[in-house]
Amino acid sequence: MGTNLRALAATVTTVGVLTTALLGAPPAAGAPAAPGLAPRETGAAAAGATVAETAMAETAMAGTAVAGTGRGNGTVGGDLLAGHGIVRPAGIDPPPKTEASAYVVADAETGAVLAAKDPHGHYLPASTLKTLTAVTLIPRLDKNRKIKPSEEACNVEGSAVGIVPEPIYKVDDLMRALLMVSGNDAAIALAEANGGVKKTLADMNKEARKLQAYDTVAKTPNGLDAPGQRSSAYDLALIARAGLAIPDFREYISTKVAKFPAPKEDPKKKKKKKRGDDSEASESPAPAYYEMANHNRLLGRYKGMLGVKNGWTSKALGSFVGAARRDGHTILVVIMHHPGGFWDEVAKLLDWGFAARSKAAPVGRLVGPAPDPKPSSSPLAVRPSPTPGAAKARGEDPASTGATTPLLIGGGVLVLLALGAYGLRRRRRTPGDAAG
Repeated sequence: MGTNLRALAATVTTVGVLTTALLGAPPAAGAPAAPGLAPRETGAAAAGATVAETAMAETAMAGTAVAGTGRGNGTVGGDLLAGHGIVRPAGIDPPPKTEASAYVVADAETGAVLAAKDPHGHYLPASTLKTLTAVTLIPRLDKNRKIKPSEEACNVEGSAVGIVPEPIYKVDDLMRALLMVSGNDAAIALAEANGGVKKTLADMNKEARKLQAYDTVAKTPNGLDAPGQRSSAYDLALIARAGLAIPDFREYISTKVAKFPAPKEDPKKKKKKKRGDDSEASESPAPAYYEMANHNRLLGRYKGMLGVKNGWTSKALGSFVGAARRDGHTILVVIMHHPGGFWDEVAKLLDWGFAARSKAAPVGRLVGPAPDPKPSSSPLAVRPSPTPGAAKARGEDPASTGATTPLLIGGGVLVLLALGAYGLRRRRRTPGDAAG
């Protein structure tokens, strides 16, 4: 068996096909996403395949990873992304090692996936799911709208920016808190502004389907662990790429320090303090804002770092979505299910991505959004006639446009009336009818 595997690997390398190191750990949890689009089962079922079976399957898939829309024979992004292990291009140095169970390195401009490990594995996303919240809500909410959060929003567990139930926050403020300091409370307040958590989750899952992020199911707007919630390294790359196309999203993720509104102190409750000479003096009023700093440790530390989002829970472990831009090119790195500190590993993956971008054949593609369904036209539909003035304004002759439609309809009505009258006369002449 070992000899066959070595021969197979040699054959793959010789013909210049992408080589695959089968080193991936099984995903934490998951289930098939959308029928026909789920790349493969995750978890124990997938882990049962032998190394030889996986190697032969990936060899058979060579050459289809970047065809057409990038879906290959069923895997979104290309069939080489279906496996659990590391997939990388031949002929260049392999990507640096990472303890993450899954990752994706991709070129954001071209969509080329340069390397990956278990890219479609289903994992808990933690706060990286807030990228989907932002991509969904930024276009839907006026950023200058003032919001009064509910008590429920103000008391959410986990990381919080510290909001209070007062109408002092703009959507813009809460979006910064969402993406800069991972405010779970800000996420709920934004969901409330969008019509409620239930509606926002429906919108988020609809947005995920639109982006072809079929591995993703949102159960919370802030990424706190919930039964059935999941995403994948590939999907988070799709979502981040969509976010980078939104100017406000780019601004939020790249801001290092920002002011956040704070409730003004009630003058009646203002505390007094004593000076050294026991004379009383009023305490200086608190500012109407405080500063918050971005949690992304690579901002200002890694050359060209744009930002994006990190996350962590005890079940999800560490996750991170990062983007950096150099020489007119943006590299995306996504890691999921990392047991420890990942910042240096991410920096090395970014370095590798910039070096490999112009040398490596892609192992897959970040697909574009799914096209909007075209409305089906009914054969019974009648196009309304434009007014003569409107037709004339467009340079059309009203006599040659839909202005004749009422005449056709009217003529049809006359024909129907005539046929009805003829049928009535025939009925009156039918033998056997009672005489009147």
